Amino acid sequence: MADADALARLGLAVSAGREEIPVVRVSGRVAEVSPTHIRVAGLSSHIRLGDRVGIHEDNRTTIGEVVRIDSAGATIKPFDERVPVGIGALASRIGALSVSPDPSWKGRVINALGAPLDDLGPLLRGEARMPLDVEPPPAMRRGRVEHPLKTGVRVIDLFTPICKGQRVGIFAGSGVGKSTTLAMLARCEGFDTVVVSLVGERGREVREFLEGPLASNRHRSVVVVATSDESPMMRRLAPQTALSVAEYFRDRGESVLLIVDSVTRYAHAARDVALAAGEPAVARGYAPSVFSTLPKLLERAGPGLEGAGAITAVFSVLVDGDDHNDPVADAIRGTLDGHIVLDRSIANEGRFPAVNVLASISRLADLAWTADQRELVRRLKAMIARFEDTRDLRLMGGYHPGADADLDRAVVMTPKIYDALRQTTDAPPSKDAFAELALALQS
Repeated sequence: MADADALARLGLAVSAGREEIPVVRVSGRVAEVSPTHIRVAGLSSHIRLGDRVGIHEDNRTTIGEVVRIDSAGATIKPFDERVPVGIGALASRIGALSVSPDPSWKGRVINALGAPLDDLGPLLRGEARMPLDVEPPPAMRRGRVEHPLKTGVRVIDLFTPICKGQRVGIFAGSGVGKSTTLAMLARCEGFDTVVVSLVGERGREVREFLEGPLASNRHRSVVVVATSDESPMMRRLAPQTALSVAEYFRDRGESVLLIVDSVTRYAHAARDVALAAGEPAVARGYAPSVFSTLPKLLERAGPGLEGAGAITAVFSVLVDGDDHNDPVADAIRGTLDGHIVLDRSIANEGRFPAVNVLASISRLADLAWTADQRELVRRLKAMIARFEDTRDLRLMGGYHPGADADLDRAVVMTPKIYDALRQTTDAPPSKDAFAELALALQS
């Protein structure tokens, strides 16, 4: 009744032509509370999917997102499910979430809502307001990917080189060295800004990553953290926040390295939200909206508008059960510009990074290789393939030196290649991968 009276007064003010119109906030009431969502009555005709809603009780506000609307009410998924909310609490629309990055954010650690997590004081808010959910740059106005870069990881620079503005995925099961490989890439030079999103990671790993592999680049890094104990909404929001921060620095003309670990946990969080909204599970428990959300997120990375900066993105993909045809992995693989596959059998042999060079590919490798390097890599892959294909034959004693010159060469050279590709996190970054490989083979 109070809201109706307020709206009536607003209508009279408009018809009377008053210059100052009082602000009216349309609100509803909490009608249902469950462990996964909150139902609000009275707001259905005033909100849209994706809107943020504030639930006010006991002098504090719980923020949630609208994930479903029907005539009876709206389903709200809170960002912090641990905050108690009671029946009858007041709920109102508070608008879309955004962040206002500033160059002073470099060296800081923030959560998915853009609040500081370190002990370095409040964040300085910049003038630019960056929404957390935006469309990728128009396809015909984006810049082209042209310039190769050196990651310092020997096996990647040799077999799956990366260019500025490229988007690649690191596909691996648990415990195969995915986060370690990402940590090595985080040391990469040639970028003005590094933005890291740690999604669903263990709490202890955050400081280990900040004070370990990222220490040398900490002064030019912005880290967005949503640990595994946080709500699905926060874990789903963290990569979006990281991309908005990266887009801010990209629009300033900077070259940005974006690392998301992992996009699979983002998909898990999106699945939880979709199921709470009532969507059906269609593929291994994933709802249809998950597969439409993934390309939209990944496409935001890459080159910006012509003449602006670029976001070089590395997304880690946790392959459930070592099944590389997992629905999420399969959907991501088709969207990215390359994939680096980590193999458990290689990790079991103690070879790190455990990159399977035969299963990995960079779709923009021709921009990084010279003609001679391209031919050399082709010959190396053929030699490695011959070595691996005959492994069982050699173990059974069916190999006789001298019968096949190509196989003889593969048996001698491939172990040397594997040794040359070994690289630990405390080893210095590679300066010239091809020269280092040639030196290793000559010795």
